[in-house]
Amino acid sequence: MKRTRILLMALAAIVCVGVASCNKDDQPSNNGENNTVAWIDLGLPSGLLWADCNLGATKPEEYGNYYAWGETATKQVFDWSTYKYCTVDGEGIIQTLTKYNTSSEYGTPDNLTNLQDMDDAVTASLGNGARTPTKEEWNELISNTTVEWTTVNGVYGSKFTADNGNAIFLPATGLYDGSEPTLAGSYGGYWSSTLHEVYPYCAWYILIFSGDQQMVYYDRARGLTLRAVRAN
Repeated sequence: MKRTRILLMALAAIVCVGVASCNKDDQPSNNGENNTVAWIDLGLPSGLLWADCNLGATKPEEYGNYYAWGETATKQVFDWSTYKYCTVDGEGIIQTLTKYNTSSEYGTPDNLTNLQDMDDAVTASLGNGARTPTKEEWNELISNTTVEWTTVNGVYGSKFTADNGNAIFLPATGLYDGSEPTLAGSYGGYWSSTLHEVYPYCAWYILIFSGDQQMVYYDRARGLTLRAVRAN
């Protein structure tokens, strides 16, 4: 039976354990797309460069735009009934996944486990090799920087400082669930390009909050923010 639900755990981690809906809080934002960003060299083993601000933002502390996983345009309502790659029943509950599916429970598997360029909002907006980081690349960032919960111009978030002295700031953007915002200013959620290995209706993202940062997974139909990377 596919009437599973998302359990939102605000005090420890936000982990996808099923299927449901998502939104955002009052927050500084920019509804347009940014077409240029500054690229920060954090001296990572991969040589990967990280954008200085979120997609749709023009400053590091701005939240930018929210996207469902695999969609290239932002929108007002984030749930399965508005999600591009699924079919739903009369109550808006997911029935099949029409792309990025590894399980016959959700239709015919295509076994795609990482976003294609055509479905990456970062690539669509910035081009020039820019893309959404993979789960492994987020883990590389965590493992090779010192992370501090702080504020920039009054906005809470996590600052990732590398050994070379360079840093990026990820504002606590919260989550977009259905048409209502939640947790902005306390938590941040940033998509990776990596589908969950077992639950194809979920994808991996980095969760940031005052006590920690970790990779967890969440319902693909919900709205999270994006931070771009590209090769050096």
